[in-house]
Amino acid sequence: MRRSPFHALPLAALTTCVLLASCAARNDTFKPRIVVTNPDGGGASTTRSFVVSGYVLDDTGVKSVEVQGVNVPLQAPGEKIQPFSFRTLIQGEKATYSIRATDTSGNVSTLNLPVRVDAVRPSVKVTRLEREGKTIRVSGVATDDQKVAQVSVDGSRLNITPGTRVEFYAETNGLYADIVVRDAAGNTAKLRAQ
Repeated sequence: MRRSPFHALPLAALTTCVLLASCAARNDTFKPRIVVTNPDGGGASTTRSFVVSGYVLDDTGVKSVEVQGVNVPLQAPGEKIQPFSFRTLIQGEKATYSIRATDTSGNVSTLNLPVRVDAVRPSVKVTRLEREGKTIRVSGVATDDQKVAQVSVDGSRLNITPGTRVEFYAETNGLYADIVVRDAAGNTAKLRAQ
């Protein structure tokens, strides 16, 4: 009868051998994930030069981040979450910035971020206004050539689905309702409904 080579090993030693073998066999195939957090709503701004910021996430650690082939200084290379930022300088109305992240295992991800200058303000129109005592009910439509990102009434942000045309409804108190619409680039339109 032939014995296993592990037969003479105590159980604790056998468990350690199996665990070490499984660790050695691990292969990192997870590519870093690049997330842009600013500007909110994408790469649009009212000016040609603005700050783009975000972070890179990786399960083993982020080794480097490059924008247009130039290294971006990292706060703590090798950490699993790395914030980054850079300033754009758009020639004309639009450009594309290539963000490249490499993890400590050599896996690479690239994000091509289109950026553009948007100087066009959104528009807002009230379609219905009702009063009941001091309560005002207002309905309307906000539009933008790119994307309406936010609608607020008397300082309260409404729950909307961003898009080129957004219908909204709100209730407020007072003599009038101040409506502010912001597009993805930060352009705003204001209207006082009374």
